Amino acid sequence: MFWNKRLSKSTDDAFELPYRFRRVRKSAAMRDMVRETHLRPEHLVLPIFVGEGIDEPVEIESLPGVYRTPEKQLGGVVRNAWDEGVRSVLLFGVPSKKDAEGSDTWDEKGLMARMVRAAKEAVPEMVVITDNCFCSYTEHGHCGVVVGDHVDNDLTLQTLQKQAVIAAEAGADMVAPSAMMDGQVAAMREALDMTGFTDVGILSYASKFASNLYGPFRAAADCGLKGDRKSYQIDPANRRQALLEALADEEEAADMLMVKPGIMYLDVLSELRQQTQLPLAVYQVSGEYAMIKAAAEKGILDEDAVMMESLISFRRAGADLIITYFAEKACALLNEGKE
Repeated sequence: MFWNKRLSKSTDDAFELPYRFRRVRKSAAMRDMVRETHLRPEHLVLPIFVGEGIDEPVEIESLPGVYRTPEKQLGGVVRNAWDEGVRSVLLFGVPSKKDAEGSDTWDEKGLMARMVRAAKEAVPEMVVITDNCFCSYTEHGHCGVVVGDHVDNDLTLQTLQKQAVIAAEAGADMVAPSAMMDGQVAAMREALDMTGFTDVGILSYASKFASNLYGPFRAAADCGLKGDRKSYQIDPANRRQALLEALADEEEAADMLMVKPGIMYLDVLSELRQQTQLPLAVYQVSGEYAMIKAAAEKGILDEDAVMMESLISFRRAGADLIITYFAEKACALLNEGKE
């Protein structure tokens, strides 16, 4: 073999190697020159929880550094994010009023409409995306209309249509259906087009798994429930089904597709990248964020280093956008030249 051959004109410990990979790693400049994957502030989307009826930010115990933001302070939070380099936000409402259907979401004076208007008024250039679901707005915590003991798919589509139009009327740039109802993208596209909002895009939670990593989010968004969402979210064991869901959403006219969660589903993200030309998003969910924060707090990991490594891994696997609670912190590091 080539590694057993000695070089005749060198020292005794030199080997005749056909290629030395370390040649392109010998300096920071050289490593930067051959870097294949890059992370930029515009790749990051900041999730924001907007609390109704609160006067001061409320830190979420299971998500250190993440807060429920009072409505009156949302504009300032959006401006600060913009100043850090964040160019898009994903808004989650945490309402004080809940009912069986989540009707506050299709009220033009409801929380969803108000928070979109506040964000766009603060920074008109910010890309404002609404999370379109019902779990935070319903008494039962499910992602749609419950009939008997199950979530009714087609009744939920009707309410998603109303919700999408309300978000668009308030100024949302994109709507992001996360309810995982069959046909939700087509239904929302139809409603938006019929009401004149042909320019409002759809970021579909296309491959959303029934993951155990959502726990901190459910506390943050006040959307716990008895039971589970396994009848509409994807089994973590099913890769092919996740791809089918995503490609079906593409046929329904989704503008972007999402894989959620992130780090444990990079195989799905990578394969989906090979099967579609649409922009892809990945959601680094609350459990992923919380694990990094907890390990860093105990001194087990370097928070900044692991954060950046996780984000670059999403980009390497094919993500165009990364929804992450680390968005502002990552932007600050990127602005310092620390990719």
